[in-house]
Amino acid sequence: MYKFEILGAHDKVTLKADPYAFQSELRPGTASVVCGLPPRRAMRPARAAANALGAPMSMYEVHLGSWRKADGWRWLNYRELADTLVPYARDLGFTHLELLPVSEHPFDASWGYQPLGMFSPTARFGNPEDFQYFVDAAHAAGLGVILDWVPAHFPSDAHGLADFDGTHLYEYADPKEGFHQDWNTLIYNFGRSEVRNFLIGNAFYWLERFGIDGLRVDAVASMLYRDYSRGPGQWIPNRHGGRENLEAMDFLRRLNHQIGVERPGTLMIAEESTAFPGVSRPPAPDLASGGLGFHFKWNMGWMHDALDYMQLDPVYRRHHQNLLTFGLMYAFSENFVLPLSHDEVVHGKRSLLGKMAGDPWQQFANLRTLYGLMWAYPGKKLLFMGSEFAQPTEWADADSLPWHLQDQPAHAGVQRLVHDLNRVYCAFPALHEQDVEPGGFSWIAHQDHAQSVLAFARWSRSGQCAVVVCNFTPLPRAGYRLGVPQGGAWRELINTDAAVYGGSGIGNGSLHTDAQWAHGHGQSLVLHLPPLSCLVLEPGLMPT
Repeated sequence: MYKFEILGAHDKVTLKADPYAFQSELRPGTASVVCGLPPRRAMRPARAAANALGAPMSMYEVHLGSWRKADGWRWLNYRELADTLVPYARDLGFTHLELLPVSEHPFDASWGYQPLGMFSPTARFGNPEDFQYFVDAAHAAGLGVILDWVPAHFPSDAHGLADFDGTHLYEYADPKEGFHQDWNTLIYNFGRSEVRNFLIGNAFYWLERFGIDGLRVDAVASMLYRDYSRGPGQWIPNRHGGRENLEAMDFLRRLNHQIGVERPGTLMIAEESTAFPGVSRPPAPDLASGGLGFHFKWNMGWMHDALDYMQLDPVYRRHHQNLLTFGLMYAFSENFVLPLSHDEVVHGKRSLLGKMAGDPWQQFANLRTLYGLMWAYPGKKLLFMGSEFAQPTEWADADSLPWHLQDQPAHAGVQRLVHDLNRVYCAFPALHEQDVEPGGFSWIAHQDHAQSVLAFARWSRSGQCAVVVCNFTPLPRAGYRLGVPQGGAWRELINTDAAVYGGSGIGNGSLHTDAQWAHGHGQSLVLHLPPLSCLVLEPGLMPT
């Protein structure tokens, strides 16, 4: 173990951890640990293909410290997680694991979002070799690994980067630029080449040395705006007098450009909560303009609108159907991930199940309907751990998930639905191949406010289609005529009201169109729409 003893400015002696340490002491210790540099790992062609824009991506978001506890209290280590978490996510049909930050951090309750040991896999779960074992196990199971990565801020702990040599070496000197009021953390000085190189080098370290498949960059909005969470007089305009942080924009463009050139096939995902344009569009050749260069952006607008709608009593939903239709006005302006993340199940927001309207049966039915809509809607998918079996309580980072709920039929039914949604989503190109292209979506019925019914089609590049129809009321609707883009036989791929998922079991047997005009189509189906349900339908062969 070692630290740097620094005689800095103002003749002050401090002890600092090595910012480039590859291993760190377990908290509350703060020393760095001598450790060799891991060997380089190539991006495998299969992993690059799984990260392509047209590939199915269903991400299981995990906080390693609370996914499961050993003996009811102890963290599982990286190797134990490789033997338990990896097969669990694989068997549920997820394509990627997204891990809350694993960089070393001093405070458990920050969940890793206030890191200091940027090059150190946290010692909470083992050493770097153990972490490599975990990543290799995920890849062997066909799962990609995405890390949440935090260049937006760092804590001011004495052993960290703050006042590193007695001056503001890593952070902006003026607190109007260099201090996050929301999190009481510091902000990197993105205008310094040395700081940009430190952060870009760190990104490459995880990608090249551990074979990580992608980075989800946290709190991008806080990087882009100098007035983020600041009132008048609390921020400094850029050189043009504007609110944008031009240095941060330049950093993000350079980061994504260099990764695209030197590590093709890597996923770069932005958690960006504003309407900043071009987040997932390429930068211009000179890197000074154009997009920011991410491959995907979290669709926070869809998430908020969908959850707001599902919390409404169904009697009022007829007046708010625009919450579900408005998102298609901008659905292809960026390459989107649909996130139901950890941020939505903490701090008094309730669990996803707890947000749903109605009595207990209706809450489960609403949640199943939301999942059906989400997996059928354009965009890649992300679901936080515990939500796959409808955890009824908020996530608690110090506890284990309530795994005993898997033995209860309603919770087991939701878990089975998530498995089947993943299977169908991955198996049918119409549901994923054009997730980020306008040609992958067309409305069928979006104005049936009176009955709170919504229907649309998804399309593959070869012209194959799937039809999705949702009934957002607890009233079953018999004899609902729905226009479809193809005549002939149809069948249910998914019925979220199926008895096996805990539903009422209302469904449709064999279906065949007739030549009656509806919803702009010359062929239509007559459906039984179950209560609070989402149906995904597949056509058979065209009639000869």
